[in-house]
Amino acid sequence: MPARMKIMCWLLGLMTLVLATVVVVVWRLLLVDVDDRVNRALEQETTEFGAYAETHAGDAGAVAESHLRLQYPDEHELHLAVLSGRVLVQRSEVTYALEHDRAVLGAITSSGAPWGVAATPAGPFRWAKVHTAAPQEMWFVTGYFEDGVRAPVHSTVRVLVLVSLAGLLIAALIAWFVAGVVLAPIRVVRQAAAEITEDDLTRRIPVSGNDDVAALAKQFNSMLDRLDRSFRLQRQFLDDASHELRTPITIVRGHLELLGDSPQERAEVVRLCTDELDRMARLVEDLLLLVKSGRPDFLRPVTVSLPELTSDIDAHLRALGGRRWVLDSIAEGEAVLDPQRVTQAVLQLASNAVRHTTSGATIRFGSSVDSVVSFWIADSGPGVSDESLLFSRSTGLGLPIVKAIAEAHGGAVRVRSVAGEGATFVVEVPR
Repeated sequence: MPARMKIMCWLLGLMTLVLATVVVVVWRLLLVDVDDRVNRALEQETTEFGAYAETHAGDAGAVAESHLRLQYPDEHELHLAVLSGRVLVQRSEVTYALEHDRAVLGAITSSGAPWGVAATPAGPFRWAKVHTAAPQEMWFVTGYFEDGVRAPVHSTVRVLVLVSLAGLLIAALIAWFVAGVVLAPIRVVRQAAAEITEDDLTRRIPVSGNDDVAALAKQFNSMLDRLDRSFRLQRQFLDDASHELRTPITIVRGHLELLGDSPQERAEVVRLCTDELDRMARLVEDLLLLVKSGRPDFLRPVTVSLPELTSDIDAHLRALGGRRWVLDSIAEGEAVLDPQRVTQAVLQLASNAVRHTTSGATIRFGSSVDSVVSFWIADSGPGVSDESLLFSRSTGLGLPIVKAIAEAHGGAVRVRSVAGEGATFVVEVPR
């Protein structure tokens, strides 16, 4: 069953239960009120006749007749005086002629109870009676036909039921419409999910409002962003792997195909193949590092002392090669960052500087702190001719790794270079 239909059914079920409870409670309360009024009226009539009979002496028939003439019975009420041989009655024209039903009258007069309910062709008759034996035996009977008295109650309940049914119909229409409006964003989410493929993750859901459905749409869009980033990283990894590994594989295959029988030649080929395999291992590690840079657990930031971190990096730099390493400045204070990743980025920049300078060349390193924490490597090499291709993976994976580490911290990599006068690479991370 569709969610829209479920919502409507649950709402209608709840409303039906509530309205049915209201109808039953109102019906019972009205019946209790009618029965209470009838009982009070019967008690009043019998009390009035008893008091009237006590204050008016004489023939019982005359007393009963005079009392009945003073009565104005309701539409479903009647008064009877049953004497030996005759019945005096006071009733409205539409009330059942109980005076002619001797069987019912006999049952009422012979009953030992002062009140009760008798079955008649006109329905149940609730009665009360007063018996006098002097100077002549007589029964004064008063009562109401319950069906007639309760007819307004049943009419009211029927109207209430009809109004409730109309209300349920209107509620069903409103529930169907409102459920459609509420579930519309969910349908959009479902349609968007059905249209999304691994080749197109650009579809996003428009978000409006600040309710649970809007929160669902936001979370769905966030999930699509993560999926899109994951697929892009996978595609980039495959592209980089095919590009970077093609050359060493070709070299190894070429050497193996031309391998001769000379032991010296075999040793040289093994050495060359081993070097290429080592380079392939480093390339795979770099590619995996670039893929991991998009993951939340790529960084493990801690509070570090900037002077200690700068000194540790400087010690690592001096083991890279025969260059003149100069420590320009040391940042003071503390910062929250991943010291291992920052060290890795600076060492990558330093390795790049070593490749582009000659033995004995000066390479400067330093750190500073203001609004951001900066670590830089400055060399005296040929400089950068085209900065637009500097961080392209077509030129190698070293600088893209540095950029990935900086951006993972929320920072960036800056380059200052003049052709023929060296270059300065600065890694900036938020403090």
